[in-house]
Amino acid sequence: MRYADRGGLSPAGRQRRETVRMQAAELFEQKIKPTEVARRLRVSPKSAYQWHQMWRDGGARALASRGPSGSRCRLSPRCLEKLAAYLDEGPAAHGWVEDQVWTAARVATLIGRKFHVSYSVSGATRLMHRLGFSPQVPARRVAERDEQAVTGWKEATWAEVKEPGRRAGATSASRTRRASRDGRDALGAGEAAPRS
Repeated sequence: MRYADRGGLSPAGRQRRETVRMQAAELFEQKIKPTEVARRLRVSPKSAYQWHQMWRDGGARALASRGPSGSRCRLSPRCLEKLAAYLDEGPAAHGWVEDQVWTAARVATLIGRKFHVSYSVSGATRLMHRLGFSPQVPARRVAERDEQAVTGWKEATWAEVKEPGRRAGATSASRTRRASRDGRDALGAGEAAPRS
């Protein structure tokens, strides 16, 4: 499951969760046990026990939201705007003229060149998704590839080499016994015939 905001809940989601935790704090103040709090608020008992421990240690303030989880973005909002503009310009504008594909590795390199900040390939991917872009993987083709030879091979050689599919016909669905030719299950010697 992917979340909207840096790998955590959205602001609205964080607010909903904080509201539930504050309701739990009110119930704890009324001396209601965590299992009953979990049942009433429809949360897991584990969460209720954790919240109860936090409430005992720090009161209702300990259950307040601490903001978005995960590491902070190392680029400022202004730098993110610039990065989006650079990505809109295309790879050729920044030195990659062989194709018009933004790979995550290229974006990580671009960030390093323009902002002097080091990003891993996976970090660049997450940043691109956050900006509304998706990294593309270039098609891996051999430079010497001969399309006519490939087409000819597929039509001539592959047609001969390829095994034919299974014949259409009666098949058995049983894993243990094959169907007999007369339609009844094949019985072993000495087994009784079916009752009528």
